[in-house]
Amino acid sequence: MLHDGPGDSGLRRFDRDVLAQPGVTHVLALLGVNDLRNSQGRTDEIVTADDLIGGLHQLAVRAHAAGLIAFVGTVMTWENETFNGDHYTPEGEAKRQALNAWIRDSAVFDEVIDFEAALRDPGHPTRTLPRWDSGDHLHPNDLGYRHMADSIDLALLG
Repeated sequence: MLHDGPGDSGLRRFDRDVLAQPGVTHVLALLGVNDLRNSQGRTDEIVTADDLIGGLHQLAVRAHAAGLIAFVGTVMTWENETFNGDHYTPEGEAKRQALNAWIRDSAVFDEVIDFEAALRDPGHPTRTLPRWDSGDHLHPNDLGYRHMADSIDLALLG
Protein backbone atom coordinates (compact mmCIF):
# COMPACT_ATOMS: atom_id res chain seq x y z
CA MET A 1 0.00 0.00 0.00
CA LEU A 2 2.63 2.50 1.06
CA HIS A 3 5.87 1.61 -0.75
CA ASP A 4 6.66 0.97 -4.36
CA GLY A 5 8.15 -2.44 -5.03
CA PRO A 6 8.22 -4.29 -8.31
CA GLY A 7 5.18 -2.14 -9.11
CA ASP A 8 3.61 1.06 -7.86
CA SER A 9 2.20 1.27 -4.34
CA GLY A 10 -1.52 0.88 -3.79
CA LEU A 11 -1.86 4.57 -2.98
CA ARG A 12 -0.12 5.47 -6.23
CA ARG A 13 -2.20 2.99 -8.30
CA PHE A 14 -5.57 3.93 -6.82
CA ASP A 15 -6.43 6.74 -9.25
CA ARG A 16 -5.39 4.70 -12.30
CA ASP A 17 -6.76 1.32 -11.22
CA VAL A 18 -9.98 2.44 -9.55
CA LEU A 19 -11.01 6.07 -9.94
CA ALA A 20 -10.18 6.36 -13.64
CA GLN A 21 -12.17 3.25 -14.58
CA PRO A 22 -15.55 3.94 -16.18
CA GLY A 23 -18.63 2.63 -14.43
CA VAL A 24 -16.99 1.84 -11.10
CA THR A 25 -19.44 2.09 -8.20
CA HIS A 26 -17.73 0.07 -5.44
CA VAL A 27 -14.16 -0.62 -4.35
CA LEU A 28 -12.74 -3.23 -1.98
CA ALA A 29 -9.36 -2.38 -0.46
CA LEU A 30 -7.35 -5.38 0.73
CA LEU A 31 -3.89 -4.00 1.37
CA GLY A 32 -1.28 -4.07 4.10
CA VAL A 33 0.21 -7.54 4.45
CA ASN A 34 3.04 -6.84 2.01
CA ASP A 35 3.86 -3.59 3.81
CA LEU A 36 4.11 -5.52 7.07
CA ARG A 37 6.12 -8.45 5.72
CA ASN A 38 8.38 -6.56 3.32
CA SER A 39 9.49 -4.07 5.94
CA GLN A 40 11.05 -6.79 8.08
CA GLY A 41 14.79 -6.13 8.00
CA ARG A 42 14.45 -3.12 5.68
CA THR A 43 14.80 0.03 7.72
CA ASP A 44 13.79 2.22 4.77
CA GLU A 45 10.35 0.57 4.61
CA ILE A 46 9.41 -0.06 8.23
CA VAL A 47 5.74 0.74 8.73
CA THR A 48 3.58 1.15 11.79
CA ALA A 49 -0.06 0.25 12.19
CA ASP A 50 -0.75 3.99 12.19
CA ASP A 51 1.03 4.36 8.83
CA LEU A 52 -1.21 1.67 7.35
CA ILE A 53 -4.31 3.12 8.99
CA GLY A 54 -3.45 6.48 7.43
CA GLY A 55 -3.09 4.87 4.02
CA LEU A 56 -6.41 3.04 4.25
CA HIS A 57 -8.11 6.18 5.54
CA GLN A 58 -6.78 8.08 2.54
CA LEU A 59 -8.18 5.44 0.16
CA ALA A 60 -11.61 5.65 1.80
CA VAL A 61 -11.64 9.44 1.57
CA ARG A 62 -10.57 9.38 -2.07
CA ALA A 63 -13.17 6.73 -2.93
CA HIS A 64 -15.97 8.62 -1.19
CA ALA A 65 -14.92 11.88 -2.85
CA ALA A 66 -15.42 10.11 -6.19
CA GLY A 67 -18.87 8.88 -5.12
CA LEU A 68 -17.83 5.25 -4.65
CA ILE A 69 -18.99 2.83 -1.98
CA ALA A 70 -15.81 1.75 -0.20
CA PHE A 71 -15.28 -1.66 1.40
CA VAL A 72 -12.18 -2.80 3.27
CA GLY A 73 -10.92 -6.30 3.95
CA THR A 74 -9.11 -7.35 7.10
CA VAL A 75 -5.47 -8.32 6.67
CA MET A 76 -4.76 -12.04 6.85
CA THR A 77 -1.88 -13.64 8.69
CA TRP A 78 1.37 -14.95 7.30
CA GLU A 79 2.83 -16.93 10.21
CA ASN A 80 5.40 -19.51 9.05
CA GLU A 81 5.21 -18.34 5.45
CA THR A 82 7.52 -19.92 2.91
CA PHE A 83 6.96 -17.42 0.08
CA ASN A 84 10.29 -15.59 -0.39
CA GLY A 85 11.41 -16.51 3.10
CA ASP A 86 9.70 -16.24 6.44
CA HIS A 87 9.03 -12.58 7.16
CA TYR A 88 6.74 -13.23 10.12
CA THR A 89 7.61 -11.59 13.44
CA PRO A 90 5.67 -11.03 16.66
CA GLU A 91 6.08 -7.27 16.04
CA GLY A 92 4.54 -7.58 12.58
CA GLU A 93 1.71 -9.65 14.02
CA ALA A 94 1.03 -6.99 16.66
CA LYS A 95 0.83 -4.37 13.91
CA ARG A 96 -1.54 -6.58 11.91
CA GLN A 97 -3.75 -7.06 14.96
CA ALA A 98 -3.83 -3.30 15.59
CA LEU A 99 -4.64 -2.61 11.94
CA ASN A 100 -7.43 -5.19 11.90
CA ALA A 101 -8.87 -3.79 15.14
CA TRP A 102 -9.04 -0.37 13.52
CA ILE A 103 -10.56 -1.83 10.34
CA ARG A 104 -13.27 -3.62 12.34
CA ASP A 105 -14.04 -0.67 14.64
CA SER A 106 -13.67 2.29 12.28
CA ALA A 107 -16.58 3.81 10.44
CA VAL A 108 -14.36 5.20 7.67
CA PHE A 109 -15.37 2.50 5.18
CA ASP A 110 -18.93 1.62 4.24
CA GLU A 111 -18.44 -2.05 5.05
CA VAL A 112 -15.82 -4.43 6.44
CA ILE A 113 -15.23 -7.81 4.83
CA ASP A 114 -13.57 -9.94 7.49
CA PHE A 115 -11.35 -12.15 5.36
CA GLU A 116 -9.05 -12.86 8.30
CA ALA A 117 -11.94 -14.34 10.30
CA ALA A 118 -13.11 -16.34 7.28
CA LEU A 119 -9.72 -17.98 6.71
CA ARG A 120 -8.02 -18.19 10.10
CA ASP A 121 -7.43 -21.43 11.93
CA PRO A 122 -9.61 -21.30 15.08
CA GLY A 123 -7.09 -23.51 16.88
CA HIS A 124 -4.17 -21.26 15.88
CA PRO A 125 -5.59 -17.82 14.99
CA THR A 126 -2.30 -16.45 13.66
CA ARG A 127 -2.37 -19.03 10.86
CA THR A 128 -4.63 -19.78 7.94
CA LEU A 129 -6.76 -22.89 8.27
CA PRO A 130 -4.92 -25.58 6.25
CA ARG A 131 -8.06 -26.16 4.15
CA TRP A 132 -7.72 -22.61 2.72
CA ASP A 133 -3.88 -22.44 2.60
CA SER A 134 -1.96 -22.70 -0.68
CA GLY A 135 0.92 -24.24 1.22
CA ASP A 136 3.06 -21.10 1.47
CA HIS A 137 1.12 -19.88 4.54
CA LEU A 138 0.64 -16.47 2.91
CA HIS A 139 -1.65 -16.94 -0.08
CA PRO A 140 -4.98 -18.78 -0.05
CA ASN A 141 -5.45 -21.74 -2.36
CA ASP A 142 -8.24 -21.81 -4.95
CA LEU A 143 -10.75 -23.00 -2.32
CA GLY A 144 -9.56 -20.26 0.01
CA TYR A 145 -10.10 -17.56 -2.62
CA ARG A 146 -13.52 -19.04 -3.33
CA HIS A 147 -14.29 -18.97 0.41
CA MET A 148 -13.20 -15.32 0.53
CA ALA A 149 -15.55 -14.50 -2.32
CA ASP A 150 -18.38 -16.45 -0.69
CA SER A 151 -17.86 -14.49 2.55
CA ILE A 152 -18.97 -11.30 0.81
CA ASP A 153 -22.66 -10.57 1.12
CA LEU A 154 -23.64 -9.76 -2.48
CA ALA A 155 -26.56 -7.68 -1.23
CA LEU A 156 -23.92 -5.08 -0.30
CA LEU A 157 -23.42 -4.46 -4.01
CA GLY A 158 -27.00 -3.28 -4.47
